[in-house]
Amino acid sequence: MTDELRIADRLVGKGHKPFLIAEMSGNHNHSLERALAIVDAAAEAGADALKLQTYTADTMTLDIHEGDFFISDADNPWQGASLYKLYQEAYTPWEWHEPIFERCRERGLIAFSTPFDASAVDFLESLNVPAYKIASFENTDIPLIRKVAATGKPVIISTGMASVAELDETVRAAREAGCTNLVLLKCTSTYPASPANSNLATIPHMERLFQCQIGLSDHTMGVGTAVASVVMGATVIEKHFTLSRAEGGVDAAFSLEPHEFKALSIETERAWQSIGSIVYGATQAEQSSMKHRRSLYVAEDIKAGQLFTGQNVRAIRPGYGLPPKYADQIMGKRAKADIRKGTPLSWDLL
Repeated sequence: MTDELRIADRLVGKGHKPFLIAEMSGNHNHSLERALAIVDAAAEAGADALKLQTYTADTMTLDIHEGDFFISDADNPWQGASLYKLYQEAYTPWEWHEPIFERCRERGLIAFSTPFDASAVDFLESLNVPAYKIASFENTDIPLIRKVAATGKPVIISTGMASVAELDETVRAAREAGCTNLVLLKCTSTYPASPANSNLATIPHMERLFQCQIGLSDHTMGVGTAVASVVMGATVIEKHFTLSRAEGGVDAAFSLEPHEFKALSIETERAWQSIGSIVYGATQAEQSSMKHRRSLYVAEDIKAGQLFTGQNVRAIRPGYGLPPKYADQIMGKRAKADIRKGTPLSWDLL
């Protein structure tokens, strides 16, 4: 596997702070002005990239409002709507992509999208996007994956629900079609997801299996799961993003607000910095703290020839005397000369 890959002007890998993607999805609530405000807020909150979803209701499903096409699951946040109605509400108009991408460039954000069919890939290619994302529900759509991979751009694939066998087929298809820069995102496709159902231990295992970079597409509330994923090896983190959950939106309930995304940016970078390497003993930064260890000190004035005892020698701070492990060897020995109280004990005093 490669140690790093490049998405536009950013290097992504374990040698770099986590690459943070703010997912706008349908949180623009049918307002281009709000969409542009989301871009501004994501930039200020520390996102590296902003991602859209490129589809229409007709490229996603059929205009049927009953049976298989009606969402009836009680635990589904979109329960009570048809698939067609949901996608009509959530989609980002294609004519908005260019102004949104332009605002991203102005704010220093990398802009790309998730295509859901071949026509979306062709459209995004006309906008020269620097990367592609495949959603969990499309990670078994091999023709779509081949078309995206054939662009030669980096491909990020969410792995939600996919078995190892399915992922193997997906990864093979992407690589055979020309993808050389691949990122798999550990993902739990529930909305919201629970930390207990996130199974971050899969991240290093997935890295070993597929020899590529691994990240997290995180639908949990808060930032704890995402921060933990960095320590497990995640190099890319995707989170849904909104200006305000209270203002609603199709994905608002499990999206981060700007101050929360800012915390995500700060804490994931801290987690990345903390990984370091395998180290034992005092680091350079700890050298000045060595003096605060316990060591053996003369606790009472001692005359020449007097025996060292547990009363006149004690293990105390600071650490300029002999280590406490030598206490048993010193007890019963005699002082070589007069020693004042507060003198660090050393071998030449015996």
